[in-house]
Amino acid sequence: MTEQGLYDIIDPRFAHKIVGSAQLEELHTGCRWAEGPVWFSDHDALYFSDIPNQRVLRYLPSDNSVSVYTEPSNFANGHTRDRQGRLISCEHGPRRVTRTEIDGTITVLADRFEGKRLNSPNDVVVKSDGSIWFTDPSYGILSDYEGYRAEPEQPVHGVYRIDGRSGEVRLMVGDFVQPNGLAFSPDESVLYVADSGASHNPDAPRHIRAFAVEDGGMALRDAGPFAVIDNGIPDGFRVDTDGWVWCSAADGVQVFDDTGTLCGRIFVPQTVSNLTFGGPRRNRLFITATTSLYALYVTARGVQTP
Repeated sequence: MTEQGLYDIIDPRFAHKIVGSAQLEELHTGCRWAEGPVWFSDHDALYFSDIPNQRVLRYLPSDNSVSVYTEPSNFANGHTRDRQGRLISCEHGPRRVTRTEIDGTITVLADRFEGKRLNSPNDVVVKSDGSIWFTDPSYGILSDYEGYRAEPEQPVHGVYRIDGRSGEVRLMVGDFVQPNGLAFSPDESVLYVADSGASHNPDAPRHIRAFAVEDGGMALRDAGPFAVIDNGIPDGFRVDTDGWVWCSAADGVQVFDDTGTLCGRIFVPQTVSNLTFGGPRRNRLFITATTSLYALYVTARGVQTP
């Protein structure tokens, strides 16, 4: 893919976020639906999901290899890591959020709210106070492809917070059609959450919403739509150190500044599901897209993760 074919530079500032000579690399293919990339700097490894195949895969840059990390994975989707460096996962199958302990055992962090089963936890992020925030759309129970078909028990498709100390699960927002990816601004004063409702209804939202984080991280105030994806839907996304949002889309990665203005695109041959920054300097953009894992070096750096 040539430089001209790889980027759409809408705002000149975007040109300073990319490396003109860098190439989009396909690191692995053969997935059914690649998702949930998370970088572990201490492992020098990227972990990502192949949801329908019930696998979590591990990519090692040192030898450019991909191997199976977990199988079966309970239809695991999104991942992050907590302040202690443990893997946090959203599992569609048992409809829960889990933590993989250092010894490999699994701790269930949330599988119910007010006595009813969650829908299908989708994506997850950890705040600096140790709280765990996740989205709960119904994608994993719509069919037997990425989970197990079932009727929802929750009356809403919401965004939840798990207290890092008590483990209390609290519904923070309950008016989404299909909440999906989520991420905090660099100073954690804003939480961004994608609504990908248009995946099954063209008249439903295809935007990222912004919420002001208030009351010491215990409340959210709706600040309205932040950005609209004009090709496909917003799925997973990440924020760089300047507060710019790098979001998945049908045509690749769409990049917005901190005001929600579309500044550029990175074209990817397949529909992008998610992405994350990794590598020693957090300047390698790892992209999961349908059947494949891609990577691209950029000049932007992702927000530091544990």
